[in-house]
Amino acid sequence: MTVPASEAGSSHVCARLDAVSKLFGSFAALRQVSAELEQGRCYVLIGENGAGKSTLLRILAGLLRPSFGTVKVFGGQDPHDARERIGYMSHAPMLYDELTAQENLRYFSDLYPGRPCLEPAEALRQVGLDPELPRTLGQYSQGMRQRTSLARVLLPVPELLLLDEPFSNMDVESARQMVELLAGFRQGNRTIVITTHQRELAAPIADWVLALKAGQVASFEPGSPTL
Repeated sequence: MTVPASEAGSSHVCARLDAVSKLFGSFAALRQVSAELEQGRCYVLIGENGAGKSTLLRILAGLLRPSFGTVKVFGGQDPHDARERIGYMSHAPMLYDELTAQENLRYFSDLYPGRPCLEPAEALRQVGLDPELPRTLGQYSQGMRQRTSLARVLLPVPELLLLDEPFSNMDVESARQMVELLAGFRQGNRTIVITTHQRELAAPIADWVLALKAGQVASFEPGSPTL
C-alpha cells in the first residue's frame, strides 16, 4: 500500500520505500512495505510490539539494510550514504548518567568533526532545558531524559528526524510537552517519523498514520494535525 506524494499535495519526496522486506533468519520482521514520505510532514508508525516499527525506522536511518526491496532518501540516495542528514533517536537513551546534559552534548558534538552543529547549550534550549542545570542525567525525570536525547539528535541539524518511541515511560503532561516541541521542529521542511504504540499521543502532529501488523502495512491514512 503506497500513498503517492502527489495525492498529499506535494511533489517533494523525502524517502521512498519500495517492497521492503527484512528477514532475521527465517523470521520476517517486514514484508513488502511500500510508502512515500513527503518533505516537511510528520508520519506516525503505530502497531503492537513486534509489528516491525523499529526495524522500519532503523532501515530508514541506514542502520539496517533491507533483505529485499529498496529504500531511497533525498532524491535517490541510499540511507546509509545520507546518514549525516538523518537524525535517529533510538529507544535506548544513549546518554551518560554521570554527566550533566551539557556535558553529554559536548561529548557527542565532538563526534561530528568538521560538520556544522548546534552549540550544546542551544540544542538544550531548543528542547526547553536549562543548559546550566548542574544535575547529572541520573537525577533527571524521564521526560527530561527524553528531551536530552532529542537535543543530542538535533546537534547536527538533521533534515530527516527518526524517533523511536519518544514518549516511552512519560507521564501525560511530559508527552504533551514533547509533542509541542516536535510540532515546532517540523518547520523548515524537516520530515519527522515517530514510532509509538500510543497513537493518541502523537495525533496532534500526525499528517499521516502508518499502521503495521506482523511486518505488513495494515493501513496508511491521513491524520488530523492540530499543532
